[in-house]
Amino acid sequence: MLQNPKRYTITAALPYTNGPIHIGHLAGVYVPSDIYSRYLRLQGKDVAFICGSDEHGVAISMKAKKEGITPQQVIDKYDAIIRKSFVDFGISFDNYSRTSSQIHHDTASAFFRKLYDEGKFIEEVTEQLYDEKAGQFLADRFVIGTCPKCGNPEAYGDQCENCGSSLNATDLINPKSTITGETPVTKSTKHWFLPLDQYDAFLREWILVGHKNDWKPNVYGQVKSWLDEAGGLKPRAVTRDLDWGIDVPVEGATGKKLYVWFDAPIGYISSTKEWAQREGKDWEPYWKSDDTKLVHFIGKDNIVFHCVIFPAMLKAEGSYILPDNVPANEFLNLEGNKLSTSKNWAVWLHEYLEEFPNQQDVLRYALTSNAPETKDNDFTWKDFQARNNNELVAVFGNFVNRVVVLTHKYYDGIVPTPNELNDIDTKTLAEMRAYPAVIASSIERYRFREALNELMNLARLGNKYLADEEPWKLVKENPERVKTQMWVALQIATALSVLSEPFLPFTSEKLKRILGVHPSPAEVIDWDEVAKAETILSPGTQIGQAELLFTKIEDEQIQKQIDKLEATKTANKNQNKTVEPQKDLIQYDDFAKMDLRVGTILEAEKMPKANKLLILKVDTGIDVRTIVSGIAESFSPEEVIGKKVTVLVNLAPRNLRGTESQGMILMTNNAEGKLVFVNPDAEVSNGETIN
Repeated sequence: MLQNPKRYTITAALPYTNGPIHIGHLAGVYVPSDIYSRYLRLQGKDVAFICGSDEHGVAISMKAKKEGITPQQVIDKYDAIIRKSFVDFGISFDNYSRTSSQIHHDTASAFFRKLYDEGKFIEEVTEQLYDEKAGQFLADRFVIGTCPKCGNPEAYGDQCENCGSSLNATDLINPKSTITGETPVTKSTKHWFLPLDQYDAFLREWILVGHKNDWKPNVYGQVKSWLDEAGGLKPRAVTRDLDWGIDVPVEGATGKKLYVWFDAPIGYISSTKEWAQREGKDWEPYWKSDDTKLVHFIGKDNIVFHCVIFPAMLKAEGSYILPDNVPANEFLNLEGNKLSTSKNWAVWLHEYLEEFPNQQDVLRYALTSNAPETKDNDFTWKDFQARNNNELVAVFGNFVNRVVVLTHKYYDGIVPTPNELNDIDTKTLAEMRAYPAVIASSIERYRFREALNELMNLARLGNKYLADEEPWKLVKENPERVKTQMWVALQIATALSVLSEPFLPFTSEKLKRILGVHPSPAEVIDWDEVAKAETILSPGTQIGQAELLFTKIEDEQIQKQIDKLEATKTANKNQNKTVEPQKDLIQYDDFAKMDLRVGTILEAEKMPKANKLLILKVDTGIDVRTIVSGIAESFSPEEVIGKKVTVLVNLAPRNLRGTESQGMILMTNNAEGKLVFVNPDAEVSNGETIN
């Protein structure tokens, strides 16, 4: 692990522009990387926090085909949504670029060309899957089939999402083209491969020996399993037969593009170049100097690309530094189910920002406190509500509000001058001054959940101090003592305003404004000053009026979100529902034998000792008759009285548990499998026939 680096290059995984950002992306990559970058800036470090849209590859082509638009239209649409969402959510990228930009095309092409010219690639003619109906070779994600390792029937041509195995499309059993549904054939095609097997010894030494003690166990373990896999590392194609992407910059490569896994990580480099050009900096030290610390923030599904393949690319090129750490998170699930863009099972960031205005920090807090740092975790709306109401409102917000309100009540909002400190004051301030180092230690070990908990412990320290000291009881009999108490409490509130910035940037800014902190750049309180300064909010400072930092989230707001997810479940069921096949043909005379009438249920009661049956009295227009119906698990007797129904009146009577049933009520099922009455859609008299 690099000690005392001169500068930091922080990368966050490039989001695919085939859909918006959801909470899984935020929890896995963007919130932790933003916390880390903001913390480093507060420490006065030289930071380049880099990201951008990943706009090539099969995911884009698939989305374009599905929506009937061009790939360019897809990337323009989603880049705009993603870019705005990040800005509105407060992700503090120094540069957010696009892999469709000219600077990226030039950078990726030059990178490929250097390796090509130096003979670092293997050129091979291989057999690949080809869709004859579509007239094109099938990239990995355009093929679906049965995984040869776990039997999952919906494995992709590059990876099985069930068992996590890396695959080639030709490995799949019973492969099908996702474009036409046809069974593809194999066809010869020429491509260039990066011989990963030649970098096996380097990767083992660099990771398995060099980073055994400082990389997260989940990352280290996945890399080790890859390196130890039977047969070892194999050459991996860096080009593909595609119609969307960066042209392979060599002769004889017409119609071939750089494979997205090769081009996308180079996007970090091209985005850094773009930033450096704009800021008048030299980009090379951020990628080529040994005193730079490079950290990749990614999700679980990108570990192999950032810990095995991209480092092998950088090693092959020869002039780049390698990542100091790759603190990948595991997956975040949603209400017990795996997040899915294709199934719309997600909480979309741009929708959250509209539905919970000015509550960016609540989501940041919920995602950080429940971050899937070492194992998969589950986001639920009830937990989100509880963390806001019971922690942000009741602990953090409550402390700050009490301090500000009392300062205005006792001193017209002017920070009082303290008198002599007693042991409790001294001990409390010493604890406060310890928090910058404690929180920093957790952040620097990429334990952001732990760091956030320590921040909240600082707020708890403030609440405890006020509760124990009870200045509101002392203010009349010992006003001088209360000045000291309020000064101490205001120091804690100020410490919170500084130390909360990486986690809760909007709250931090609001609290600084209330407390009159940072009125000018010359008076900025940095991270270390909280630990070292005798006073961080000076006596005589005029503070602003109290404002609620957080507001309680009501049950109705949460239920609305839960209902929204339930609607998604229903829509998915409808989309995937298999309709019963048509029954054998009948003649008109067969249908005419049925006497269907409109009726009204007059009475209803449960059949004794029968969970499923209701005994109904139905006015059929012909008569009032008894019908026994198996609907008791879906409806109570009270719910069905007065219902208009469709009745088969000439069904032969049948004895059910001692009651003669003289007909049948027509029912169907809705998308959730619940029974629904088949009714006329207008007011119709009882006894009217249906024909």
